[in-house]
Amino acid sequence: MDDLFAPSDVSWTPVSPQLASVRRVSAAITAGVLGIAVLLALGLTLGWLYGVLGLVVVAAAFGWSWVLIGRNQRSWKYAEREDELMVSHGIMFRELIVVPYGRMQFVDVAAGPLERAFGIATVELHTATPATDAKIPGLHPDEAARLRDRLSALGQAQAWGL
Repeated sequence: MDDLFAPSDVSWTPVSPQLASVRRVSAAITAGVLGIAVLLALGLTLGWLYGVLGLVVVAAAFGWSWVLIGRNQRSWKYAEREDELMVSHGIMFRELIVVPYGRMQFVDVAAGPLERAFGIATVELHTATPATDAKIPGLHPDEAARLRDRLSALGQAQAWGL
């Protein structure tokens, strides 16, 4: 049976598991800063017991986010078809973005410091309508460069054919 968000006639390519690692490190940094702030704010105003309880709540939220980040990473996939690129992601709120090659205006490859440290990059597709912009995070830099070049060439060829 065909799934609306993952048609069976499409060959999907998953993103790198390193995407989850990058997001988990980012969440750990955020949780650490937030935990220290909560500990100090509650500890100095209400008492250290409340500060420690606040720290436990932050740690529990971080533990839950650890699980969700892994599930979210596994949901990211993309497919190159003859006339369009399909990007699908999400567990609870699923999204399928279909970008016709002829509608692409430009393609970016971006990688922040954590992404570079883990050897991944993000490909961003820009169209005339922001609602149809798409991004594919968690690609190996070589794959990101190949996809950027291929999408740019296909976009230019399709646009000339309009």
